[in-house]
Amino acid sequence: MGTVADDAASAEFHAFFERHYAELSRLAHLLTGEPDIADDLAADALLALWHRWDRVRAADRPAAYARGVVANLARTRIRSAVRERRRIALFWSPREERAENPDVPGVVDVREALRRLPFRKRACVVLRHAFDLSEKDTALALGISVGTVKSQTSKGMTELQRLLGTREVPHRVHAAVAAATREETADGGRRRPGGATGGNR
Repeated sequence: MGTVADDAASAEFHAFFERHYAELSRLAHLLTGEPDIADDLAADALLALWHRWDRVRAADRPAAYARGVVANLARTRIRSAVRERRRIALFWSPREERAENPDVPGVVDVREALRRLPFRKRACVVLRHAFDLSEKDTALALGISVGTVKSQTSKGMTELQRLLGTREVPHRVHAAVAAATREETADGGRRRPGGATGGNR
């Protein structure tokens, strides 16, 4: 039988889950560009948080901690996907084919443009301009300095302006989040992983 403390921790985690799951899924979507695995990354992040919930609940900003976990999982996912694509390319393309300067003038979709950014720039832009986090909270989520957040965000925004051909990048990034939210609503809400209880830690 669980103790009162265990029950309180379980209830607290469930409340955190309900409040942040959709946001973490959208963050994973924008960081990876893969809507099909965004739910899984959010669920994996929350499972990891549950296993260390005592530490998370004592943190000054538990939500920032959660975003950092999602960012790390997204980075790992991207690296794995890149390695897989390279293996496939080597298998199917025995002759060397160079594409050092890909054609980008046709890039008009903000999600596609975000995928072209190096991960740290993408994460800074998404957290600052899609989720409206402060520079301090973005730094906390990504485990980097505020100065690095400023630099990477500025460089990322400049690159997005070039790719999208517009200076209205913050508006376009916000629109990407709004579109993801509408997609969730149209789908009847993103599926949520079952069994998120405090029975096993």
